[in-house]
Amino acid sequence: MNKITHGIIHLSVVPGRAEPSHRSEQVTQLLFGECFKVLRSENEWHWIKNQYDAYECWIDAVQFKSITEDQYEEILRKPAYVVSEPIVKIKCEDASHEQLISIGAQLPLFNKGQFRLLESSFTLHGTAVDVSHQQISSELIISTAESLLHTSYQWGGRSPLGIDCSGFTQLVFKCLGIKLPRDAYQQADAGYSISFMAEARTGDLVFFDNEEGRITHVGIVHQTGYIIHASGKVRIDKLDHQGIFNEETGRYTHKLRLIKRLV
Repeated sequence: MNKITHGIIHLSVVPGRAEPSHRSEQVTQLLFGECFKVLRSENEWHWIKNQYDAYECWIDAVQFKSITEDQYEEILRKPAYVVSEPIVKIKCEDASHEQLISIGAQLPLFNKGQFRLLESSFTLHGTAVDVSHQQISSELIISTAESLLHTSYQWGGRSPLGIDCSGFTQLVFKCLGIKLPRDAYQQADAGYSISFMAEARTGDLVFFDNEEGRITHVGIVHQTGYIIHASGKVRIDKLDHQGIFNEETGRYTHKLRLIKRLV
């Protein structure tokens, strides 16, 4: 049996685990079309490094397709088309079955609504964008973020079926062709700092820390005085120099630490 060295996700959303077990904590997810390198294997589980964000986790062998290094490199050389709607349908022309995939899914070797994933040909019934030529604006950042409003919070989630705070910001900017690391504290190293809340503008990232000073939360400036973020669900709350104020509970929920601008 040939050693598995690279893979590609052929299912809509695949959980990445902390340990090689379905009972283990979900630390992230991989989306349809994302590629990865296999760093080591343990029975039917593989410790992988996601090509998109370099995040490492365990995934089950039945939840991906093995590819060669040459196939991996070919996919990376081609323009990166990413699904830009919350949920779209794809049809496998070879097997005549349909499948739902989510915003942020990558379409390998995409051309005029068609793409291939290994031996199978697919037709996309929805919208995908070439993120390498995406024109970024604050309006586009917010419209993409708002398309995920009311998505429920899920630890490790990266899709409209459940998302965490850094998965939300990463996914929004992925659709714009801007790569962010997976976790909030890592994302805090991106872009450049804005000194005062009064200088913040729509589309900036805003970070919050806990009592120990560790960055644990991130969101996007929605407009002056408001933030869109994943906390319980993707929601819009008030934002000021102290942090996030939840009008429903009448209290501050997160303490402001840092503002960063990417574009």
